[in-house]
Amino acid sequence: MKKETKTPLSIAVVQQVTNNTTSWIGRRTRENEGIVSGQTFIASTEGDLDAIHIFSSIVTRPGKVTMTFYNFDKYEKAWGAVLGSASLDFNHNETGKWIAFNFTGLHLHKGQAYGFRLESSDTYVGLGEATGTYKIPPFLSGQEWKFSNINKLGNSYSYFSLAFKVNLRA
Repeated sequence: MKKETKTPLSIAVVQQVTNNTTSWIGRRTRENEGIVSGQTFIASTEGDLDAIHIFSSIVTRPGKVTMTFYNFDKYEKAWGAVLGSASLDFNHNETGKWIAFNFTGLHLHKGQAYGFRLESSDTYVGLGEATGTYKIPPFLSGQEWKFSNINKLGNSYSYFSLAFKVNLRA
């Protein structure tokens, strides 16, 4: 008798899917400054990280995009240790689609803050983003971040949020 093993279902446990503007990452043609976007969030449940999906609004030219995943200190607003990373080659076919960065071996704890950063040294990609106001932010359990070669510490924005989904296997 063959024994069946069930793979735990991967479900989005944290998400912000509104997309009403664009956040850019990478390098514009003829510019030296690299732009990095980040997003923080609080894990609403415990489980193994399966994937983080981002919405690709526009890909200006083919290139590699890297997502790096971190611990985040929400009280100090400080990015902690790198927990993992994933890279994908983007091309024009990724425009207007949800793109999954797959992760293995990372366990998220309920109530813990995490963050991810997206960067590229050879392309310029528009990511789906939601804009709100100071009084009505688009995402309550995290902030969008912007970094550059000039501003390595970055700035955070409560009234912006990347469009993303965090999938866990419970």
